[in-house]
Amino acid sequence: MQENNLNRATRVRPTVIEVAGEPQGVVVPEAGGYKFVAVKLPAFPIDGQYFANIELAHLAVSQAVRESDHA
Repeated sequence: MQENNLNRATRVRPTVIEVAGEPQGVVVPEAGGYKFVAVKLPAFPIDGQYFANIELAHLAVSQAVRESDHA
C-alpha cells in the first residue's frame, strides 16, 4: 500500500520556478497541465493558476516579478 503512495509522489514532484536565481514558487502536474504555487510575494498574483507547460508558467512568473519590481 505504501508503494502506491511513493509512486504517486514521484509523479507529482513539484518543479521549482526561479527568476534571477531566486525561487518564486513551484509548478505541480495537475489535470493535464501544471498548477503554480507561489512561495514569494512577487509571484502571488499568479498563485493557483494553471499552465499548459512549465515554460508558460516560467514566463508568467517572470512577468509578475518584473511588474512587482516596477510597482
